[in-house]
Amino acid sequence: MQELLASYLPIFIFLGVAVAIAALAVVASVLIVPQKPDPEKTSAYECGFEAFTDARHKFDVRFYLVAILFIIFDLEVAFLFPWAISLGNTGVFGFWSMMVFLGILTIGFVYEWRKGALEWE
Repeated sequence: MQELLASYLPIFIFLGVAVAIAALAVVASVLIVPQKPDPEKTSAYECGFEAFTDARHKFDVRFYLVAILFIIFDLEVAFLFPWAISLGNTGVFGFWSMMVFLGILTIGFVYEWRKGALEWE
């Protein structure tokens, strides 16, 4: 049992160092940077409307559409990293399966482009 706990010691040290660095960064940013919020800094810039107003009003869906498209393509591109690392082990089958995946991704991108989902105005 003691060996099992000793094998987790590097993980606990790593987590402790990570938490200490994160806490140090937060405390340093609060102490060093002057905290002067003004209406320009606290204004809505990502979602396009005030976040804490009445929930029953119309809003522009384009903000959410762009966000969803970004998440979809970002996650699909994230599959390329493990594929690139394991390409030597997967061989020709792995290569062509990723080409099919990228082809479907490209078809989806062209479809969104033609439908005008990527245009702002």
